[in-house]
Amino acid sequence: MNIQYYLLLCLLNLAYLLALAGGKNTLQLSTKFSRSSFPDGFVFGAGSSSYQYEGATELDGRRPSIWDTFTKEHPEKIADHSNGKVAEDFYHLYEGDISILKEIGLDSYRFSISWPRILPEGKLSTGVNWEGVKFYNSLISDLLSNGIQPLVTLFHWDVPQALEDEYKGLLSPNIVNDFYDFVDFCFKEFGDRVKHWVTVNEPNLMSIYGYAYGYNAPGRCSDYVGNCTEGNSATEPYIVVHHLILCHAAAVKLYREKYQASQGGIIGITVFTAWAVPKYDDVSSRKAASRALDFLIGWIVHPITYGDYPVTMRYLVGNRLPEFTEKQAKMVIGSFDFIGINYYTASYAEDVASYSSINLSYTTDSRVNRTTEKNGIPIGEPTDCSWLYIYPKGIYKLLLYLKRKYNHPAIYITENGMGDSSSLSLANALEDKLRIKYHHLHLLSILKAVKEGVDVRGYYIWSFLDDFEWDLGYTIRFGITYVDYRNELKRYLKQSALWFKKFLQKKNRITASSLLYSE
Repeated sequence: MNIQYYLLLCLLNLAYLLALAGGKNTLQLSTKFSRSSFPDGFVFGAGSSSYQYEGATELDGRRPSIWDTFTKEHPEKIADHSNGKVAEDFYHLYEGDISILKEIGLDSYRFSISWPRILPEGKLSTGVNWEGVKFYNSLISDLLSNGIQPLVTLFHWDVPQALEDEYKGLLSPNIVNDFYDFVDFCFKEFGDRVKHWVTVNEPNLMSIYGYAYGYNAPGRCSDYVGNCTEGNSATEPYIVVHHLILCHAAAVKLYREKYQASQGGIIGITVFTAWAVPKYDDVSSRKAASRALDFLIGWIVHPITYGDYPVTMRYLVGNRLPEFTEKQAKMVIGSFDFIGINYYTASYAEDVASYSSINLSYTTDSRVNRTTEKNGIPIGEPTDCSWLYIYPKGIYKLLLYLKRKYNHPAIYITENGMGDSSSLSLANALEDKLRIKYHHLHLLSILKAVKEGVDVRGYYIWSFLDDFEWDLGYTIRFGITYVDYRNELKRYLKQSALWFKKFLQKKNRITASSLLYSE
């Protein structure tokens, strides 16, 4: 730790003491709260993904993914015209980052394996990049030697560009066989040490942003929805999710039949979620909220639980919604040991009275208007992200909803966090009191759900480091660790990281005096 950083932390701690002395302008969150409040074995970790973290996109045999191409060809769709070419250079700096994870006291680290770093052309038959394999082997071994368990995501949005060029990637059923070969290799190569696998990260969100709105790679949508040169927002989002569910189910079937007994791991899928609150106390708003949940969460969780999409989707989308064959449905049902939940915020839901049957799109098919204000009052405390309001009650409601509707699944919270503006000074960015409040309130809500019988087994912070946040680029910082992009990518622990460090110490309990925030 350099002297400047040490002095800065001293000043921040002094600020907390002054806040305590002020008394009247403070908010008390809890009297006693720590990791020991949670069940034995509950896992605390932090998350990342390959394109958002690794950098080194053109080194050691890695070939482009659709995100390399998208950021190169459409820089205008990234808030600061940036890309992941360097990112946080985790590829070269991971050993120091593991030391930070260990210092904080986290049990687990979630990362994804870059498909084009392992199979540069996307196919096993065209050759393995052993330099990429060496990197992940070293990462996994170093994590374990430091007492940190890996949670590995096999696909976090980085389709090899070679497969996009050959058959349009996720729009073709061919993706299922190539994904199968890729994960088979990963299970074989890394499964002796990796005991927690996620097949696909947020198939719903990738489809919405990449194929309905066109905000993200590969940037496809109907011209009446967004600024895209090709795509179909009425059909492609459903096709992409359908193929990703089949990719997921095929991977789970493979793992269970070939590897699980000998390797002793578990496998699941991660779903993007947002709670829906009826905007008004009437039947139409309550039905709208239910449809909103079906179209976002049920879109993934309903098939893997029951073998088909929600009835509401079948009714409203009609023949644009793909069908599972009998054989596929059998493979899809029950294809998870756990469900990963990524939760950030909530919104109000109200019924859309008038509906156009001309310009069809996933974005309007649910016939729900989602807003973040009611009578001029936001749904929760605002953050620097325009879409993210602090609504911890939503994660509690969501967990009870999943328990009730989807047969009491095992759940890991695989992402939860909030972002700050990158325009903040280093000192202000490190003093991230609102982030501490965010995580504390959400952990309390999760604990409440656990005490009511929801099988939640772990919690992963998004994000371990500030990172490339897709279409937001580097304009928003989600990390509990600050990355100085202007000074050799130096890392600095934010106050939130120090809060977690104290929270995770088994002998300590966070008391009221350490949980006071200026309003």
